[in-house]
Amino acid sequence: MRPAYLVALSVTGNQEDAEDVSQEAFLVALKRLDDCRNPEKFGGWLLTIVRNRSRNLLRREGIRRGEELTPELTPGSGGPEHDLERAEMRDHVEEALEGLSDLRKEVLLLHDLQGWKHREIALRLDLPEGTVRSHLHFARKHLRERLETLRGQTPSRGKR
Repeated sequence: MRPAYLVALSVTGNQEDAEDVSQEAFLVALKRLDDCRNPEKFGGWLLTIVRNRSRNLLRREGIRRGEELTPELTPGSGGPEHDLERAEMRDHVEEALEGLSDLRKEVLLLHDLQGWKHREIALRLDLPEGTVRSHLHFARKHLRERLETLRGQTPSRGKR
């Protein structure tokens, strides 16, 4: 469920829509289980359904990608200043993610947030492993440069 949610979130940009789309995709997958020709690629097939349902939702409702996400902040032990820093950082990350293609965003979220290995992502998305590595590299590079720019720094070249 978590990978499906992350894929939906990467496309819709909205937590509630991502939850709805994920659940809907599971129901569709159950109804159309016979359409999955290769059981070993079920994960990729399911994520394709999630991606397509997410795109359909965006088209149907005219949801713009730039709409602000409103996840609730949980107060930390660092006080109001720490909470403000966290909120600003989250806003910067969300803004930086907006510039990524859906595929690169999916690869980044599956690898860095879910802990999937390159091979697992390649199998699920039906891509060569080298392509997954490339997408991850360029997604991280884009994210790093955007975050540096958003924080008022000049993007550095050649920095790992």
